[in-house]
Amino acid sequence: MTSPVVWRERLPEARDAKSLRQAYADALLELAPARPDLLVLDADLSRSTTTDQFAATFPNQFYNMGIAEQNMVGIAAGLAAVGFTPFVTTYSIFIARCLDQIRQSVSYPRANVKIVGSHGGLAASFDGGSHQGLEDIAFMRVLPHLEILVPADHVQAQAAVRYAADHQGPVYIRLQKEPTAVFIQPEEARGAGEVVWGRAGGLTIVTCGSVAWRCLAAARRLEAQATPCRVALCARVKPLDEALIRRLAAESRAILVVEEHMKIGGLFEAVCAALRGAASRPLDAVAMPDRYGETGPWDVLLDHFGFAPEAIAAAGIRLLAAAEPLAW
Repeated sequence: MTSPVVWRERLPEARDAKSLRQAYADALLELAPARPDLLVLDADLSRSTTTDQFAATFPNQFYNMGIAEQNMVGIAAGLAAVGFTPFVTTYSIFIARCLDQIRQSVSYPRANVKIVGSHGGLAASFDGGSHQGLEDIAFMRVLPHLEILVPADHVQAQAAVRYAADHQGPVYIRLQKEPTAVFIQPEEARGAGEVVWGRAGGLTIVTCGSVAWRCLAAARRLEAQATPCRVALCARVKPLDEALIRRLAAESRAILVVEEHMKIGGLFEAVCAALRGAASRPLDAVAMPDRYGETGPWDVLLDHFGFAPEAIAAAGIRLLAAAEPLAW
């Protein structure tokens, strides 16, 4: 079941810059007074994941499980079985440590556990490739019954946490570390909904997460060159709104997927699956190549790996050069 899509012809403007991990703390602090069932578990990273703010205000609803992610997931599944709503928190890169427990204890029985992966993508930039979570969506996407939310800004991240708290069943939320542009209006942020900006008839960029703002900057470049461009923000990567993807393809000359994740296993492959059997359109992705990340400032790494707005726009122009005119 999909959420209503918000359609806007005008590209949004940035209002501020805030981190998605801070949105997590803000949403938890907002929810907790009315939700004694809500518990937060962290794997000894609470200062980095912002759950220390929750712990300071609601110490009886917070548990530091130590560097023991597998135990943390198992305990969360047990807490869910007796009526609690646990939020399990760690870096996205460390999700892989407990895939067995997520599969057997959370996904398989549809346990009401919320898993939050902070520092998604290249964000643990100065820790290098060993700490950059570029495969987590692929790991989680293959598991049945598990929804995946990848919000793009502070407003949408708060909405994602609220949605997860109310949703009955397992959810994975991928968050970003660094401050990113705030550009989504509260009425557009529906937690598991999609937002589409721009004009039909040219390029459609399908994206998720905090690289969405770079996609919007690329769309402005294309619009300045009289090239129609839409940006579709699909915060719910699983289940993806396949009907929306097919409609966007029908109204576009080419589709470009942009995600701060490996090209294998993430949003790009979900879009490809949604378009199976549909009318052919040039389709490609700006995503991480088949390699690990490097060390450096986050914004520099994003540019280095092809996520600069001008590079995204250039990738779109290359796709359009191979596209046929639309038969309206």
